[in-house]
Amino acid sequence: QVQLVESGGGLVQAGGSLRLSCAASGGTFSSYTMGWFRQAPGKEREFVSCIKWSGGHTRYGDSVKGRFTISRDNAKNTVYLQMNSLKPEDTAVYYCNADVRYPLSPRGGGYWGQGTQVTVSS
Repeated sequence: QVQLVESGGGLVQAGGSLRLSCAASGGTFSSYTMGWFRQAPGKEREFVSCIKWSGGHTRYGDSVKGRFTISRDNAKNTVYLQMNSLKPEDTAVYYCNADVRYPLSPRGGGYWGQGTQVTVSS
């Protein structure tokens, strides 16, 4: 059983940056594809990004390409999401996801964190 704990969310002005972290425990972190999804009020959960176990392959949702960067540190069992040039439409609860498949399915799978709120003010 893998436990995922997100941190780093908060309130930021448009154009600003935040870095989310997701710490994993209870499993072999380096075996999993790690990723991020987000869900805004009244909307479906949306794929943001994922990174293969080796860190050598990444994918991004169209809405965040060029602004967000995913990375991982297998020694620290942690995955990061660096979010730059934030927009009000990035406001959502961001969820960490771990699964054995790469890339993650559009709906995600495997294990989920509890989520962290990101709010971008205009």
